[in-house]
Amino acid sequence: MSVGLDSDRLVIASHNPGKVHEIADLMRPYGVMVFSADDCDVPEPEETGSTFAENAELKARHAAEASGLPALADDSGLDVRALNGQPGIYSARWAGSDKDFNVAMERVQQELGDAEDRHAAFVCALCLAWPDGAVRTYEGRVEGTLVWPPRGDRGFGYDPIFVPEGLDTTFGEMEPEDKHRISHRARAFEKLVEDILEG
Repeated sequence: MSVGLDSDRLVIASHNPGKVHEIADLMRPYGVMVFSADDCDVPEPEETGSTFAENAELKARHAAEASGLPALADDSGLDVRALNGQPGIYSARWAGSDKDFNVAMERVQQELGDAEDRHAAFVCALCLAWPDGAVRTYEGRVEGTLVWPPRGDRGFGYDPIFVPEGLDTTFGEMEPEDKHRISHRARAFEKLVEDILEG
């Protein structure tokens, strides 16, 4: 059952330009005006959750309360099987204070070493929060394989080392519209659309 957005304006609770741009692209067909956390002077809250869903909800609630608008937060990351799920919820932190994902990708490669198991998954939790405290959370996942060295300069984060299952190109090599069709974020977003934006 659709519950409705109740607004034509939405705050993306992120300070990551790549993530804001990707979510804005996904929202564009629905006529929703999107603002970033920076646009609304919403500071980043401390991420104290132990799961993607908990961190997404924490960020969405914070932005909705601060802006007075519905807010959509994403918490996503790379789950590497041979590393027991790391970097997981710490995916952004592996990039350091400078948010240098070349450093993060190097660390993944170093931690893997000669491991034969290169399986990984991108996981995304999207949480939509309203100023009245209501929340909805949706999760998406895409399985794949890690490659080295990185390939492609599109996308962001770990995209250049991740090849989705059934394909031979990394997310970093794909055209944005091709990635949007199959990504973890797109899969979570499909659930949000069905629940909130359709009907």
